[in-house]
Amino acid sequence: MTRPYDAQLGLARLAQRVRGSLRTDLPALFALTDPVRTPDPLDFASRLAPGSGLVFRHFGAPERFHTGAALAELAAARGLHLFVSSDCELADLIGAHGIHWPERDLGKAWARRLRGDRRPFTASVHSPAASTRAARAGIDGVFHSTVFASQSATATRPHGIHAAAALARNVDLAVYRRGGVNADTGRRLIGLGFAGFCCVGALA
Repeated sequence: MTRPYDAQLGLARLAQRVRGSLRTDLPALFALTDPVRTPDPLDFASRLAPGSGLVFRHFGAPERFHTGAALAELAAARGLHLFVSSDCELADLIGAHGIHWPERDLGKAWARRLRGDRRPFTASVHSPAASTRAARAGIDGVFHSTVFASQSATATRPHGIHAAAALARNVDLAVYRRGGVNADTGRRLIGLGFAGFCCVGALA
């Protein structure tokens, strides 16, 4: 039987294969917390392979400062790259490695860049046009969804491999695939120019 940590280590290695020779300082694998699918974000984070990125999506929960501080401590101990979703106050307070922005907040990301924030920024996008806007807003990497069929409540209609690969070639930032990526579908992304991929269900 494959242990959970072995499975996650395998996904981290697969993400590196997807990246290939592409150069970026961002991790190849990003894990995203989710209130439903990862109700215990600390347990979820504790099983990630070292070097993975972790996006803390708190959705304004009142305990986010306590949980965020605990995640920051865990990330430092395990060599994870902690990103906080669209909350600069929380990111500053816990010393997060970077900030993740929803597509609707790309303007806020650009304003933060203009104020001198040099931390890595990632953003979730759902179209080529949004990816272009993200590049102009100072985003370093985009999580583009949906590439495969996904059970996520926010998943859009799958774009498919060919459209996804075209996007990666045509924007000047790191492109990650999100939506339905797992140990089987992830292999189909190798050699197509992606910086890696993002998971929730496959890692939970």
